[in-house]
Amino acid sequence: MDNTGLLANCYRDEDAAREHIEKIRWPDGPVCPHCGLVNEAYRLTPQLGSKTRKGLWKCRSCRKQFTVTVKTIFEDSHIPLHKWLLAIHLMCSSKKGISAHQLMRNLELKSYRTAWFMAHRIRWALTQEPIKGMLGGIVEMDECYIGGKLKTGPQSVKPDGKPKDRLPVIANKAPVVAVLQRGGSVRSQVVERVTAKNLRPILRQVVADDAHLMTDSSSVLGNAGKGRKHSQVNHSIGEYARIEAGTCITTNSVESYFAILKRGNYGVYHHWGRKYLAQYLREFDWRYNVRELPDMERTLIALKMTAGKRLMLKPPAKA
Repeated sequence: MDNTGLLANCYRDEDAAREHIEKIRWPDGPVCPHCGLVNEAYRLTPQLGSKTRKGLWKCRSCRKQFTVTVKTIFEDSHIPLHKWLLAIHLMCSSKKGISAHQLMRNLELKSYRTAWFMAHRIRWALTQEPIKGMLGGIVEMDECYIGGKLKTGPQSVKPDGKPKDRLPVIANKAPVVAVLQRGGSVRSQVVERVTAKNLRPILRQVVADDAHLMTDSSSVLGNAGKGRKHSQVNHSIGEYARIEAGTCITTNSVESYFAILKRGNYGVYHHWGRKYLAQYLREFDWRYNVRELPDMERTLIALKMTAGKRLMLKPPAKA
């Protein structure tokens, strides 16, 4: 179904956007977020001089009022809903992401801080549910390091006059490990260190025991894959793919995912702090996993994921 016209209309103003969100979130009628009853609420019509605002509903059972934004990433936001929808569309359709500065300009928001937090709310909504089934078939695994170059000045010396050891080049980088089912989904996450001890639980959690694991020739990845069907390619001798028994042994798919991730980091965002790196991985994982869908369908799927995932900039004050 072509949703181009439908989405174009909902970007027009806040009323059209609210109506669109209600249709997406409540296909069987309004759902009370307080008691959970479906289609047991009625719309309150704003009257001249009343405090009733547009989009307000009241449940016949619990008698509480609510709107379609309650318990979603839109709750308590002063940004108009049609700008929220446009922001979701821009983030879903931009292969390597879109910066908060670009969102601020495109949506005519008041500040960078507003656009930044808005983008992080959307990333939080794109958190994927735990995989229902293990990744199987051919599964590729690799690691990369996210962060800028380490700036070092003149090498200092120890009290005995000997030069101090230089920090490794990855000292200020965050290790990221990705597990990708060839032709399927990817799961990436930040790890403290890339060791076999840290990688084995990841494999047990997301990869089926009978899957064919493929990695590079790293000894760490080799040890992590012990006890499994495991093939490796040796990049140090210029080997990036080979055929064995009709199967292509390569890690090109997971490396292609890392290429998109790094281009987004370097070219769009320029810097990801370790504190927020998992948020950006959510965005890139989700967009990769729905890569076969048109932009409009990705936007609709993301909109359905906004419920129950509210993100607070600061924890609520205690009463």
